[in-house]
Amino acid sequence: MKIAISTDEGNFVSPHFGRCPYFTIIEIEDKKILSKEIIKNPGHQTAFLPQFLSEIGVSCILAGGMGRRAQGLFAEKDIEIMIGITGEIDEVVSKFVSGKLESGESSCIPGSGRGYGVEKSICDHEDHKEHH
Repeated sequence: MKIAISTDEGNFVSPHFGRCPYFTIIEIEDKKILSKEIIKNPGHQTAFLPQFLSEIGVSCILAGGMGRRAQGLFAEKDIEIMIGITGEIDEVVSKFVSGKLESGESSCIPGSGRGYGVEKSICDHEDHKEHH
């Protein structure tokens, strides 16, 4: 199984899936981490990330937040989504592998991530500003 985690500077889960600066790609087999790679976000255009992540074999997305449109596009590709995820990447992966990670409500307020990522270093979420 391969998971993709929206990632911010400092190795934290980003509240913005599509506009995060990085993705941490983790390959897991038999509850063991086989590989971990951090890649730059290749771009935020409608339907691009679901296609890109599907092509590299991702079957699950972990993110702080994601818009409904993106959620629908991932559902079409049979890619599971867990949103409302916060914390340090290694801690989140550990919880995921042990089956203790729970999905919640999207932490992304519509529009607050606009321009975030390459063009903007701080988002409009108060709790996220603490990580910078």
